[in-house]
Amino acid sequence: MPARLGGAGAGAAAADVSVADSPLAAFESLTQAAVIAVVGIAIVISNLLIIAAFLNFKGVCAGLAHEVINYYLLSLAVADLLCGLLVVPLSVHAAAVGRWVFGGLVCRLAGYLEVTLWSVSVYTFMWISVDRYLAVRKPLRYETVQTRTRSQCWMVFTWISAAMLCCPPLLGYKKEANYDARTFICMLDWASTYAYTATLGILVLGPSLISIVYNYYYIFAMRRKLNSGAPIHDKEYATALAENLANPSHCMSFLLVAAFWLSWIPYFALQIYEYFTAQVKVPMLHFGVVWLGILNSFWKIVILITFSPQFRLALRILCLTCCRAKGRLQAELVGMDNDD
Repeated sequence: MPARLGGAGAGAAAADVSVADSPLAAFESLTQAAVIAVVGIAIVISNLLIIAAFLNFKGVCAGLAHEVINYYLLSLAVADLLCGLLVVPLSVHAAAVGRWVFGGLVCRLAGYLEVTLWSVSVYTFMWISVDRYLAVRKPLRYETVQTRTRSQCWMVFTWISAAMLCCPPLLGYKKEANYDARTFICMLDWASTYAYTATLGILVLGPSLISIVYNYYYIFAMRRKLNSGAPIHDKEYATALAENLANPSHCMSFLLVAAFWLSWIPYFALQIYEYFTAQVKVPMLHFGVVWLGILNSFWKIVILITFSPQFRLALRILCLTCCRAKGRLQAELVGMDNDD
């Protein structure tokens, strides 16, 4: 989850805001808790399906599951799954009881985990765009340039670098954390460390946004050039390029990136507006934009099912594998009953 740009929030240790006694306030609090719970369940189930489908596909159809982008999608799914398992349940409880009861340390840990997982997602989208760019830029050498080992190393580097970049507040550098009673989320107090916040933003957002914009601009420019019939003298390169551009992974990956940023744009826009105008909007608006951003962790499976034939195949194979395993288990149970 992104660092907070501004806005007031009570300290986690002092955040003891109880739900009002009025039935309307209690109903609103329970409704928000139910919404958060539904979002969390959707995130966990969808990402478990993605991870299981790709891992099973890799084991059953190793010859078909060679695309490097699958490793990046697995990393993305793991980050979103951890958010659904470790961050969202805390917010469900906070919304239900109307206050943060887990203490300042857990609040700080939750804020650190949120921004670390968000940074992992941003970096992973950057690597996905680089992978798609190389597939178009060097179609004849793509499989030698983008190997499975290299992509796995990049993912390990991404997780380690994101964890280290985000850890100074956790280790004692301006370690305040805010519990936002409007959104039921604990966030590190980035407003008190402008230099570090700006540096982190430049290191995470700078290279990622530049890379994503340039890479997809190049991909779509090459697609437009090929469709326009512009002459390409190297026939082998032209054939490989045409085959590569026909891969639906380009469109699918672009939609994943677009869905991620479109989900978070309202949050950033609201924070920037409040920072420069010093106006605090209604709590429900804050609640909506924050959880709209977190909900992007669920849209991934919708895009994969809609635009990725390989993922649909992986999902069908997973279902068949589960059905066969269930059939074998039932047969074994029947055999045990007969023996008895």
